[in-house]
Amino acid sequence: MSPTALPAAGPEHGHVTFLGAGPGDPGLLTLRAVEALSNADVLVAEHEVLDVIRTHARQGVSVVQTDADASSVSPPGTGTPQLTVVDGTSTPAAVPGGAPDAAHLVMEAARGGRRVVRAVSGDPGLDTCAAEEMLACAAAGVPFEVVPGVAAAVGVPAYAGVPLRDADGADVRFVDARTASDRCWSEVGTSDSTVVVSTTLDSVAGAAAELVSAGRKPDTPLSVTIAGTTTRQRTWTATLGTIAQTLKQAKVLPSPDGGRPVIAVVGERSAAARRDQLSWFESKPLFGWKVLVPRTKEQAASLSDQLRSYGAVPHEVPTIAVEPPRTPQQMERAVKGLVTGRYEWIAFTSVNAVKAVREKFEEYGLDARAFAGIKVAAVGEQTAKALVAFGVKPDLVPSGEQSAAGLLEDWPPYDPVFDPIDRVFLPRADIATETLVAGLIDLGWEVDDVTAYRTVRASPPPAETREAIKGGGFDAVLFTSSSTVRNLVGIAGKPHNVTVIACIGPATAKTAEEHGLRVDVMAPEPSVHKLAEALADFGMKRRAAALEAGDPVTRPSERRPGARRRRSTT
Repeated sequence: MSPTALPAAGPEHGHVTFLGAGPGDPGLLTLRAVEALSNADVLVAEHEVLDVIRTHARQGVSVVQTDADASSVSPPGTGTPQLTVVDGTSTPAAVPGGAPDAAHLVMEAARGGRRVVRAVSGDPGLDTCAAEEMLACAAAGVPFEVVPGVAAAVGVPAYAGVPLRDADGADVRFVDARTASDRCWSEVGTSDSTVVVSTTLDSVAGAAAELVSAGRKPDTPLSVTIAGTTTRQRTWTATLGTIAQTLKQAKVLPSPDGGRPVIAVVGERSAAARRDQLSWFESKPLFGWKVLVPRTKEQAASLSDQLRSYGAVPHEVPTIAVEPPRTPQQMERAVKGLVTGRYEWIAFTSVNAVKAVREKFEEYGLDARAFAGIKVAAVGEQTAKALVAFGVKPDLVPSGEQSAAGLLEDWPPYDPVFDPIDRVFLPRADIATETLVAGLIDLGWEVDDVTAYRTVRASPPPAETREAIKGGGFDAVLFTSSSTVRNLVGIAGKPHNVTVIACIGPATAKTAEEHGLRVDVMAPEPSVHKLAEALADFGMKRRAAALEAGDPVTRPSERRPGARRRRSTT
């Protein structure tokens, strides 16, 4: 536990943690921030901040969402947030003269001894005016602490490949263009320091003009970054004198997004030549690629995390739904047989099979101890992880190919001397193949082949997603089985021909080709993680080829007719 952690909150006033959530990347949360979130009873934050912190909060935490629009007119923290969501048991106290401000919401949430996390974007002391809320807590006798966060003015340039200082050293000035006075512009304009300007996209040119008017040379390098530290990040390099034309030529402005915040860095350290070498984030192999992952949310979680590490934006679309078997009696008898010693082995071929057996166990009040004395086999890394999460360590996982055939290669033949029982329990889907059953019988085992769950075609995704699939809005799609190909085409239509098609193996690739799809990437072995690696390698080679040819680095979706082309952001 952190030495700054306070004792339990008092019964009357509770306790408030003012927490910096950083500029957008959830990975930039500090360890202390994660600790505070895990102990919070109430979260108070703007919508976009909740998206960053929510995964670290405990289940059942109450949420108070403030109106983000209030901060779009004035500096963050100075507006009047409106309560839009409360899923706790209390409501804000009435505030004379109008709607409750953030300070009153925070103090009301803290009543009754509750621990409140008031989360803000960036750092509480630099990016917002949270000090006003802290003073209100102090005046009301509500104990509080401050957990610093990575400030946008520091974190965003780092992700854009723009170091603010180097071995030569330099003064660094931070300017908020929305509140900067004439004196402020004069001071930074007449200096040779690196200037970090917090502004909005449609105000960048105005800020550049202020600096030129104050004495900065028009050819001073400038970088502008929007959506910093997220996979939506884009950076443009120009000079103070050319930035307006650069944004216009890139068709960025005019735009409805003109009011979005940006970080501009002025000085030699933001020069394009340096960024070519230092732009580590935007040069990731799949940076900004919108990748369709047609799997259930539970199955897609680790795959989506891997794609994010390559800079991609995964979009999960379930193509199948899992339902209980139509006649549950066979499954019920088999689970009871596990307890009574009917089986020597149980073989799991999917995460859904583990889930189905676990649900039956919980229904009967059983836990992992019921597997005592039974050998457990698992096909696939994710299936093995699901068993470990259940408290069961598999005795057998294929040493080679993660498939029924791979499992049979390592499965021991039945030996009446060493195996007291000759029966195997195989819980599986209703559409599973008979390969494993036939192979086990050939090895001398009796098999109880039980339908543990049914797979049915999922409901179609929203119209917007269907249009993106057919219209080329996705840069790539990952197919992890033949059924994902058939089901996706069935519920959403065929992916556009600009979309990169990646398949987990030859059988899946054949099905994709039968549906008129061009297969661009195939995994070297049947593993979802190897498939993601193969797509990243494809993206890296594609990027390298564009740079070598002197072409702009674009995403596949930008090749479709009518797509907005943009200049390279490297």
